[in-house]
Amino acid sequence: MDIERIGLIGSGTMGSGIAQVAAQSRLNVVLCDVSPEMLDKAIARIEAQLRRSVEKGRLTEEAAWGVLGRIGTTGRLADTADCDLVIEAAPENLELKQSIFRELSAIVSENAILATNTSTLSVTQIGSAAGKPSRVVGMHFFNPPPLMPLVEVIGGAETSEATIETTLDLARKMGKTPVRAKDVPGFIVNRVARPFYLEGLRLLAEGVADPATIDKLIRGGGKFRMGPFELMDLIGLDINYAASQSMYNAYFEEPRFRPSVLQQRMVESGQLGRKTGRGWFEYNESE
Repeated sequence: MDIERIGLIGSGTMGSGIAQVAAQSRLNVVLCDVSPEMLDKAIARIEAQLRRSVEKGRLTEEAAWGVLGRIGTTGRLADTADCDLVIEAAPENLELKQSIFRELSAIVSENAILATNTSTLSVTQIGSAAGKPSRVVGMHFFNPPPLMPLVEVIGGAETSEATIETTLDLARKMGKTPVRAKDVPGFIVNRVARPFYLEGLRLLAEGVADPATIDKLIRGGGKFRMGPFELMDLIGLDINYAASQSMYNAYFEEPRFRPSVLQQRMVESGQLGRKTGRGWFEYNESE
């Protein structure tokens, strides 16, 4: 199956980033969000990313305008009806995702693939809300999608092999490196990453060191490009915290996956990282 037109449900950091990657791969994109303000911010974010690429010589100005020209926006799910594949990039909430898939199933063609960008939730459970779960697949990108090469492709209990193969091919067409993962909580990357964040948070809670020191030690001693607190700020503390909660619940409250009350308080206070200007660190608009 040739994929030429894709829909993106949700225009946050992930949705807009995936839309940019798809459009740069010469795919036509319908970016859908109930919030006109979010859509405006998404297009501005994509335009800023493309402008930086032009300034660095990675893209010509003509190519950048071509990318923008391949992205349309809408507030209606119905406008994804003619898409070959739709990627849901909504917040990490099972009921919300199931609701979206239930509605999409009645809109798109029988042959269209429905993909979820979930980072921890069960693809099988999300797909159970679709009328045809054999066409539901996990397609998990990493933040920021234009820069991160990895994509996890996850088949649910009823996902067809043809759906998985088409999704793997699409990821390659988008210039990504796909890896096939089983439908287990957190898949591969988030299963490995939870201790990276949670141990950093435990060190902070025990007063061993502050976030800047912990990050510096991780970068210097472990040769990581970013420490856990910098990475949480980049991803968004709300998104990272939701992933921790999901993993903890999915593994029957396994103690090693227990979320941190410190992160909970940060989320409740609205200090979500770069997108709010303040998380574990403070940011100005130029950063």
